[in-house]
Amino acid sequence: MPLTGTFQRSLDDKQRLAIPKTLRDELAAGDDRSLFLAPETDRSLSLFSPDVFSRRAQRLEQDPALQGRVKNYLRLYYSQAEQVDLDAQGRIRIPERLLQFAGLQQDVMLLGVNDHVEIWDQEQWRTFLSRHEEDFDRLVGEAFA
Repeated sequence: MPLTGTFQRSLDDKQRLAIPKTLRDELAAGDDRSLFLAPETDRSLSLFSPDVFSRRAQRLEQDPALQGRVKNYLRLYYSQAEQVDLDAQGRIRIPERLLQFAGLQQDVMLLGVNDHVEIWDQEQWRTFLSRHEEDFDRLVGEAFA
């Protein structure tokens, strides 16, 4: 089932973020409470199930031609990515380096984006929306061309 929706949340004083149940149920399989948190474009973070994170890694490894071109990306990406665990209340703790990377303040937005969840600082998300909302029709055309 594709992950969808937009959810406003707040970080607590221990850098924990509550993941909405609808997203949590799709990300966490069975008793496995582990997820992967990684840097994303536009100063956002992405939260992946272990399966999706593994498939993403395999896709990059399958093309030897990519290895030379994306070597620095792989270093930057995987050195920043981290396994995080859902606690009993459905929260994850965001490491300091990823908080800084994404410029996360207290108020954040969680976006269901098909196979992963994006985490944005609320103001950065609003800025992104204001810049790109008018492009929606053009982007639909490009996506389905």
